[in-house]
Parts: sequence; C-alpha cells; structure tokens
Amino acid sequence: MLRRGFIAVRNRLTPYDLRESAGNLALRALELPELAHARTVAAYVSVGSEPGTLALLDALRTRGVRVLLPVLMADNDLDWGAYAGEGSLEHVRHGGRMALLEPAGERLGPEAVQEADAVLLPGLAVDRRGMRLGRGGGSYDRVLARLERAGADPALVVLLYDAEVVEHVPAEPHDRPVHAVVTPSGVRRFG
Repeated sequence: MLRRGFIAVRNRLTPYDLRESAGNLALRALELPELAHARTVAAYVSVGSEPGTLALLDALRTRGVRVLLPVLMADNDLDWGAYAGEGSLEHVRHGGRMALLEPAGERLGPEAVQEADAVLLPGLAVDRRGMRLGRGGGSYDRVLARLERAGADPALVVLLYDAEVVEHVPAEPHDRPVHAVVTPSGVRRFG
C-alpha cells in the first residue's frame, strides 16, 4: 500500500518535471565528496517516473569514473556491466514487468559491485534514520548483503524526489541504512 502511494505520486509527474528534476539531481549528486573522489560507482538507469539518472551517469563517465550498471538475473539478483554511454544500453523486458535499460556488453559478475567506492540505490522513500524503502523485489537487499559479507564499505546513496524523504518507513531486521539521500533540492546525510 505504501509503495503504491509513492508510485502513484511519481506517475503524476509531467515530462517537464522529470527533465527538470533529473538535471537538478545530477548537480546535487556531483557535489558529493563520495562521488567526486570515486574511481568506480555502481549506479542504475532510471526508468519511467523514477528520478532521472542518465545525466548523472554521463557526467560521472566524463570525469573518468568507471560506472557499473545492474543486469537483472532470473533469480532477482544483480549482475553488473560497464556503462559506455547511452548508446551502450539495451531495453530488456523481464517477464511481465517494465522494460529495464541494461548495459549490452560483458557481464562482470555479481561480485563486481564490491569494487565500487559508491553505490547509488533506487528507492521509493527514505526516512530520518536512513532506512530505504525499495520496490520490494529484494535485488538491492542482496547487493547490500553481498557488500557486507565481503567487508566492502562503499558510500550508499539513494536518489529520490524531495517529497520522498519522510519521517518513517517500515524496516526489516536485514535492512541496512544508507549514508545519504540526494534529491533535486539537496543532500541529506545520515549518522
């Protein structure tokens, strides 16, 4: 129910709203020291009414950052591929779900995310504790668990709209807080 509410609000955004917020989101994210000093960033390509990421991906790549993008596997886990520009993406439909944009090149394996200095996470909301509400598929829960098992400690940053920073979201015992949220109007850090 909570997820549907956030998605419904996103679906009311106009194409102008989406373009404007994507540009502002990229500007705010690029101000983060964690991204300014990163050599490798694991990110994702936004689809539909998600906060836009392409401008940010291209800006990171222009800076010489290696950008890893997820490839959804049959078990909902994520493999990774390198981003080589918008032309290197392909539309992939997974079952009856929305088509995703995924890197067309070589698969690097689920462990490739461990090389990232920062991981940009999709979400629907984040609360004052830094707890992220995802879409419920569990793909990024697996990524975060894999990072923890490997002892990797990248900066965890969720990209959202301003109204999606809320007082409280439900959390499971296995959920991990993010370090920061970037919205079109700014950055908020969590302890």
